[in-house]
Amino acid sequence: MAVRRVVVVGAGAVGLSAAWFLQEHDVEVSVLDRAGVAADASWGNAGWLAPALTLPLPSPEVLRYGMRSMFTPSSPVYVPPTTDLRLARFLLGFARHCTARQWQSTMAVFAQLNRRALDAYDDLAHGGRVAETTRTADPFLAAFTSDSDRDHLVAELEQARAAGSDIEYDLLDGTTTRSLEPLLGEAIGAGVRIRGQRYIDPPRFADALATSVRERGGEIVTGFDAVEVRDTGGGVVARAADGDERAADAVVLATGARLNALARPFGVRTPVQAGRGYSFSVLPVTLPKNPIYFPAQRVACTPLHDRFRVAGMMEFRNPDTPLDPRRVRAIVDATRPLLRGVDWEARREEWVGSRPCSVDGLPLVGATRSERVFVAGGHGMWGIALGPTTGRMLSNAVMGQPDPLLKYLDPLR
Repeated sequence: MAVRRVVVVGAGAVGLSAAWFLQEHDVEVSVLDRAGVAADASWGNAGWLAPALTLPLPSPEVLRYGMRSMFTPSSPVYVPPTTDLRLARFLLGFARHCTARQWQSTMAVFAQLNRRALDAYDDLAHGGRVAETTRTADPFLAAFTSDSDRDHLVAELEQARAAGSDIEYDLLDGTTTRSLEPLLGEAIGAGVRIRGQRYIDPPRFADALATSVRERGGEIVTGFDAVEVRDTGGGVVARAADGDERAADAVVLATGARLNALARPFGVRTPVQAGRGYSFSVLPVTLPKNPIYFPAQRVACTPLHDRFRVAGMMEFRNPDTPLDPRRVRAIVDATRPLLRGVDWEARREEWVGSRPCSVDGLPLVGATRSERVFVAGGHGMWGIALGPTTGRMLSNAVMGQPDPLLKYLDPLR
């Protein structure tokens, strides 16, 4: 099948990366999105390119924690009371994958993805083609109130190492941890310094990536609410709710938490559920130069040029549900004792976005039952971290050069 023109549905980090790498094959691309560039999960996340922490979501620890507190609005993992049978089936399937054996198996795949992740970002930046570059996180600090809290992360890092991840870290006492980041409060009694990590400003990076796609001849169409994709036998057609249609030789579905609706007719049955995350920005007395992670509270903090983003929560809920202020307050309450010099009431950019979580924790990347329809999604919290390497693998698959790693990410599994 000759591929000269591809439509990409979804203008988040994954969809834009797929479009950019398709252009490396001299393919004409159009990116279609219902709202705009990085309008959902790619906009408000922490922006970490942290292979050491890019881990499968289904795990025994998440299951133990979730069973205790998942119906509490202040819990980092929250499931509101619902009669949604599809969500109930997803949660049951997710729970079945929260075993130590399953986590190790999935982690072995993540280890391979993580080894490629930063190289893919370097490909985007080569020659200045994507103007917003990555930044080295040194130090990348995980901070804890006690050694016992730290033990959980250390155990996870060692398990990831055993599965093939290359992770370097140092254990720090409270005094050393606080000296490396003066914003940390006296409650911090232990830390971990993780080496070799990076981060980005997600909105700026997504805009720069979109600009690069346009400058290289690509088209980005906003306000295109795709409701159907058809394989016509000689090509594909994407149809919007208003009747607008776009034809191409192939299509890439990168619609995040809404992936199943378009992909199901092409044999994709693995459920993808919105795992909503929250964030906001504050302006501390002193803006840190590097990210800070509070694993026990499941809160991620990142300096974004002129502000400090605080992000957290996993909320299994309909992606169109309005922002729940209780979730923002829960992040504030969890983080307030750990940082100093922050006016928590002067919050800006309060945000909720829907991260696309697969039932087994693995992304869905590759071909479907149609040779013209491809899927790139289900990355959970890791669409930013793994978006470019996904885009590179997916573009090769569209051009008939599938990567052996895709057998683990098969959308038809």
